[in-house]
Amino acid sequence: MEIKDATLALAALGQATRLSIFRLLVEAGPDGLMAGDIAQALSLPGATLSFHLKELGGAGLIQGESRGRYICYRADFGAMTDLIAFLTRNCCGGKAIAACAPNNTKASKRRTP
Repeated sequence: MEIKDATLALAALGQATRLSIFRLLVEAGPDGLMAGDIAQALSLPGATLSFHLKELGGAGLIQGESRGRYICYRADFGAMTDLIAFLTRNCCGGKAIAACAPNNTKASKRRTP
């Protein structure tokens, strides 16, 4: 992943509604969710949801698939993995140590729900 792509992805995820949509789609797994189900789960009007889905799609974080008159959206797990790899590349000076592990206890304590 190039820095330009990472910047675009992080900017898209840096907005609360888009982050909520992305997390919901990650939770849904590879089956994804229909747009109406996303709107209902997050109490979003259709126009607002469409705007945010467009931003996430433009950043390459989600994909939409037509199913008749409706669209099913799913997280692009490859893009998510690439972003995480980009962010952690050369972590701790390239040394594989426990502090770099995603499940690090100190890092978990800093997270906010």
